[in-house]
Amino acid sequence: MSSIRLGGDLDVNRLGFGAMRLPSKDGMGGPARAPEAGRAVLRRAVELGVDHIDTADFYVSHGGAVRANSLICEALYPYPSNLVIATKVGPIIRPDGLHQYTPAEMRGLVEANLTGLGVERLDLVYLRIGAMAPPHGESLAERFEALAALREEGLIRHLGLSNVDTAHLVEARAIAPVAAVQNHAAQSDDADVLAACQESAIAFVPFFPVGGGRELDDERLAKVAARHGATVPQIGLARLLATSPVALAIPGTGSLPHLEDNMAAAAITLTDDDLADLS
Repeated sequence: MSSIRLGGDLDVNRLGFGAMRLPSKDGMGGPARAPEAGRAVLRRAVELGVDHIDTADFYVSHGGAVRANSLICEALYPYPSNLVIATKVGPIIRPDGLHQYTPAEMRGLVEANLTGLGVERLDLVYLRIGAMAPPHGESLAERFEALAALREEGLIRHLGLSNVDTAHLVEARAIAPVAAVQNHAAQSDDADVLAACQESAIAFVPFFPVGGGRELDDERLAKVAARHGATVPQIGLARLLATSPVALAIPGTGSLPHLEDNMAAAAITLTDDDLADLS
């Protein structure tokens, strides 16, 4: 499995694990899964070579009964020395609409993740500034400055950005180093963001990665999958990893068989013909 270096000092495999679906198969706020199922998936993920888990304090089931951070701590603490846990802070969707946190609230959000994960320092914290897409023209400076101050205190090792465009990346890098960018895999304007990340050795970590970072029809995916004796989602993940050496996939699931299938994508090497068919 190929690897990438986050922030210049954290080596992780380019196929990680996203924890959003551990509390509920319907994602954030859905009916709770059995906690023991989530713990089993996490342990198996580490056995299969996952050394990078992406989570958030707001990854919870309906009513907060099951929480991704708690499952991670219960299943894996004390953590393997090579395990990198990334989390994110930023707006959440409430019944009355999108709630945007202020710079002054950043400390509380970071401390909630520290407590939930049972650690004294977070490996990587993304500032999330939009719901599902970059809010073009919106400044992130004050919020990122607040996180940068917490980094200087030693509560955070590396900083990242989520739901951003290239202007946001430039703005943030003038304040503090950026180790990773996490945007929606299907964002149409992410080519520029990916290019900027690749130029500066910043990891590009699309969420909802199955599909290979773009909208592809099943016919083309199925054609390539048949060549490799693979599944369509596996080819989608392999396509994403082939996009750039800085691309890092974080497929998520609460199912052991689905986890096994996702991790098998790391062994697929796409040919030039495959990539042409998928372009």
